[in-house]
Amino acid sequence: MSILKFTLYYLVYSLLLAGVAFALPVLFPAVPLLAKKFWLLFGFTGGLTYIAYIMAYLGIKMDPETGIMAIMGSIVLKMIFSMAFVLIYSLNTKEKGLVFALNFFSLYLLFSFFEIYSLLCNLRHQNNK
Repeated sequence: MSILKFTLYYLVYSLLLAGVAFALPVLFPAVPLLAKKFWLLFGFTGGLTYIAYIMAYLGIKMDPETGIMAIMGSIVLKMIFSMAFVLIYSLNTKEKGLVFALNFFSLYLLFSFFEIYSLLCNLRHQNNK
């Protein structure tokens, strides 16, 4: 999967997730389902996932034999930056942690699933050659 194709699919996927996030407060108005700065969290996680994919993709293209190391490196960097974001966010806000934690982990996992699926598609096409 080329970077352009990934970018197109990623934008569609992100817009789908954003649509769900817009719909949740409308469908359940009495329940606080989104953190106060949810869209900051959404943008950070989405941007970080995109950067991690590009790093892994370039690592696979540079040296296919060590492509797995590039994937693992991008995942580790994504996790470190995410933990730093959670720490900074938690220190600077006084809201309940449960809503934020559920928002963060759901976004992190949903974006990570898409990233890993796309990277596995690249590896599958590479093995068929």
